[in-house]
Amino acid sequence: MRKDHYKTSDHIKFIIPSLIGVFLFMFPLSTDEGITIPIALLAGMVQEALAGRLSAIMMVIIVLTAVFTLLAKIVGKEALQKTPFFQQLFYVSLFWTITRVVAAIFAVMVFFELGPEFVYGANTGKMLLGDLLHVLFAVFLFAGLFLPLLMNFGLLEFIGTFMTKIMRPLFRLPGRASIDSLASWIGDGTIGILLTSKQYDEGNYTKREAAVIGTTFSVVSITFSLVIIKQVGLQHMFVPFYLTVLLAGFVAALIMPRIPPLSRKADSYIHSSGDGNNEDIPEGYNVITYGYKKAIDRSRKETSFYRFMKEGGQNILDMWMGVAPVVMAFGLIALIIAENTPVFQWLGVPFIPLLEWMQVPSAAAASETILIGFADMFLPAILASSIEEEITRFIIATLSVTQLIYMSEVGGLLLGSRVPVSFKDLVVIFLLRTIITLPVIVLVAHLIF
Repeated sequence: MRKDHYKTSDHIKFIIPSLIGVFLFMFPLSTDEGITIPIALLAGMVQEALAGRLSAIMMVIIVLTAVFTLLAKIVGKEALQKTPFFQQLFYVSLFWTITRVVAAIFAVMVFFELGPEFVYGANTGKMLLGDLLHVLFAVFLFAGLFLPLLMNFGLLEFIGTFMTKIMRPLFRLPGRASIDSLASWIGDGTIGILLTSKQYDEGNYTKREAAVIGTTFSVVSITFSLVIIKQVGLQHMFVPFYLTVLLAGFVAALIMPRIPPLSRKADSYIHSSGDGNNEDIPEGYNVITYGYKKAIDRSRKETSFYRFMKEGGQNILDMWMGVAPVVMAFGLIALIIAENTPVFQWLGVPFIPLLEWMQVPSAAAASETILIGFADMFLPAILASSIEEEITRFIIATLSVTQLIYMSEVGGLLLGSRVPVSFKDLVVIFLLRTIITLPVIVLVAHLIF
């Protein structure tokens, strides 16, 4: 057995920050509203404290992002060379510049209730600026600040060494991806995407790996799943419902990385210097000792509290200004289409014969909910709550969670992040997840009911 000699301070630097990170992002806490995590609890407190001001704050952030992006375009990329972080944040392509300007216009229209009501209505603009973006502001504040605790002190290296033997053969992913999915599952899908995006930026995931993790493993949290099942009046069936979500999600996770568009993503890194992490265990080590060595080596690189706080602050700005405008622009357009046009009803028509063949009661009503989840995950549950048959409500609620990609949050976040997926990719992935998980869910539903 090979011996590595570490100082007491080396052990402490890995163990203490990592334990704090695990507690903040993954430790389940029981509250009056169900199971949550400390990060979400802190976010909830900020939301309550700033309840009357958060819509104005988010509008200002979105407008400032658009203004600084336009200024960056005017002064040129070279003028921002001394501040690479702001260069990367504000000097974006023409498409994203237009997106940010549209988001700023939308935010002002919604906040001041200008223009047609369908823009600022309760189920469109008000839902985004007055509800969802409040959550994102608060979650991003704490997730961004404390994300380095999970990423920079060796936890990913330690856990990743253990999980490689599971994640590689099953999902064709590195072991460290297990942390992303765990943070999503217990905490929130947004946290998983942020973690994935940062890992990709730092050269720890290839383009394919980042795209697979972001679209397949940033699962819906237990807490939000409880809200969905409550909406359809089946909270007494939460356990079979969530077990079905996990089963269908597992089947999708086995298949999705092996078929286009995810299988066609390049196995190359964002930077030419990125080389991921060598997962072979050298001679003289076992899984535990090598995982521990990698963790210690990583934590030793963290030498400055100022750098830790600076990185946390940059994370927060990156999330607020990089992601919020995308959610506002794409999310609002998707919600306006869903609320005010029959587009999603028309798109659901081809599913009627399939649902009838699968012996799903109220197939016509159920078909209207199948694709509307692309706009927002909560919409299928709202529509399903008026369907009489419990089995149909169960199927719709479960499907809406396993579809995973919805533009008002996860889809917008992925487009706003540097995870290499396009809007077209998200549409195809959403449809494939629907086709793959629907038969699994219907089969289980027929066994239960």
